[in-house]
Amino acid sequence: MKIDFRDAVWLNPPHKHSVGAESVEIVTDPSTDLWQRSYYGFQKDNAPALLVESRQNFSFTTRVLFDYRSRFDQCGLIIYLDSQNWFKASIEYENTAFSRLGSVVTNAGYSDWATTDIATPASIWYRLSRRGPDFLIESSADGNQFSQMRVFHLHALGETTTEMGAADPPLPPAASLRYGLYACSPGDSSFSARFTDFSLQPCLWQAHAADS
Repeated sequence: MKIDFRDAVWLNPPHKHSVGAESVEIVTDPSTDLWQRSYYGFQKDNAPALLVESRQNFSFTTRVLFDYRSRFDQCGLIIYLDSQNWFKASIEYENTAFSRLGSVVTNAGYSDWATTDIATPASIWYRLSRRGPDFLIESSADGNQFSQMRVFHLHALGETTTEMGAADPPLPPAASLRYGLYACSPGDSSFSARFTDFSLQPCLWQAHAADS
């Protein structure tokens, strides 16, 4: 299936950006971030994100290329329900030697952060899959072999209803969500993030089979 971000809607639009049929570029503004309360105590909700809407289960894949400049620079995928309920996946820059590949899940106004240290790359692929209120985020160095980063649940979308091995139930109208691309610079920095190779497919994340 084709996804065209020229039809998407901006959240906190950046001053500089370019949106085409095959690629999106976001130039970050300084002091932009997404975080809610946990540990650090602060609340930030001003990162730019380009969002499309869906009420279906899906798998969305993209390649992200970036030229980080300062600590905490980041870009990747996002699900945004509202300021208190959202998800983001990215590589957060530390230095030229290593960065943190990770994800943040925010439910009811509190964020968590799960990371692993990796050698700082110049690009990465992400694949986000939805099954109702549950999600799988994966990453890849080459766009072919994907590794699981995290399975997570967004409480605002309701309860998990699929039994192990059962067919997918239809999603209720309230299950609509917005997802897409984001980039931000929490510090006094600015960099360019480029998103390419968009792919939208029926959900590739298979229902969990009942143990035999």
